[in-house]
Amino acid sequence: MSRTDELIQRLLSRPKDFTYDELVKVLIHFGYEEIKKGKTAGSKRAFVREATKHIIRLHKPHPSNILKMYVVDYVIGELKDQGLS
Repeated sequence: MSRTDELIQRLLSRPKDFTYDELVKVLIHFGYEEIKKGKTAGSKRAFVREATKHIIRLHKPHPSNILKMYVVDYVIGELKDQGLS
C-alpha cells in the first residue's frame, strides 16, 4: 500500500488530527489542483479537478495545521459524490 493510499484510508477513518498538508496530497492524487489567485487569497482555498471542473472550497486552518472535523466530513462527502473514494 502506497503512502497516498494510507492517507486516503486515514482520511476516510475521520481522524481528529488530519492535517491540511495531508489533505493536499490526497486531493492532488485525485487530480485536483489548488487555485492560488483571485478570491482564494488568505485562508480561503479552492481545489479544482480539471477533468470534471469540480471545485472543493475550504478554509486553510490556522494557526494550527489540523483540519476541523466538519472540513474532513465535507471533503469525504465531496470525494464520494465524485465517485473517487
